[in-house]
Amino acid sequence: MKSYYFLSDLHLRDMQDTKAQKLLRFFISQQSQSAQSVVFLVGDVFDLWLGGHSYFIKKFLPLIEAMKTFIQLGGEIHYFEGNHDLHLKKFWQDNLSVIVHSAPEYFNLDGEIVRVEHGDEMDPEDKGYIFLRWFLRTPVMRFVILHLPGFLIAAIGSMMSKTSRVYTNSLRNPQRIVRTIHTHAQNAFRQRAFQVIISGHVHLRDETPFVMNGQKMISYNLGSWDDHCRALVKRGTQWNWEDL
Repeated sequence: MKSYYFLSDLHLRDMQDTKAQKLLRFFISQQSQSAQSVVFLVGDVFDLWLGGHSYFIKKFLPLIEAMKTFIQLGGEIHYFEGNHDLHLKKFWQDNLSVIVHSAPEYFNLDGEIVRVEHGDEMDPEDKGYIFLRWFLRTPVMRFVILHLPGFLIAAIGSMMSKTSRVYTNSLRNPQRIVRTIHTHAQNAFRQRAFQVIISGHVHLRDETPFVMNGQKMISYNLGSWDDHCRALVKRGTQWNWEDL
């Protein structure tokens, strides 16, 4: 039986970060059962990762090597770009065989249709962020991000990350966030039916079932690792939260 792990919004700063050490130990522990493990990194795994610069690779090399070994032993990793980790394919997919996604994707996991996304587009009222998201993914910005020196990208990205965190924190209202998650889940279901939708981004763990057009579905938001180093895990038909 396969195990499917979903985690997001770790915001790892460096390998001294306790969360980075926990993720490193997790991938090492999974190596003996890699062929039966699929890991979904649902965005903002790092507090900053842009392109494939050596600056970031050197900074997180032990974790990268553990993930590489996990894949070589038969494991599978899906990495969804977030708002702190952009333009990942050049390094993560081309060099490490991590499957990179820049938009929501659907998976058939043991008979259940599961929609997975970072969730940074779930609030259509956040016009400023939606524009910034589009701008950072334009061909011009992609070229800039991929070709500027790593140290300069790190400085610019760090400033953007701090600004984003201040802005996001200023908008935090648990009731509004929950409404946004649920409204988005229902709208997404109307576009294409599924049994489960999984998102991150808003740093609020949530698990809510719905009945849509007579069909049952459930919405999970993964929260962040600022509270608990926890993953949502599917084995067979069972879904559980597990501390890593």
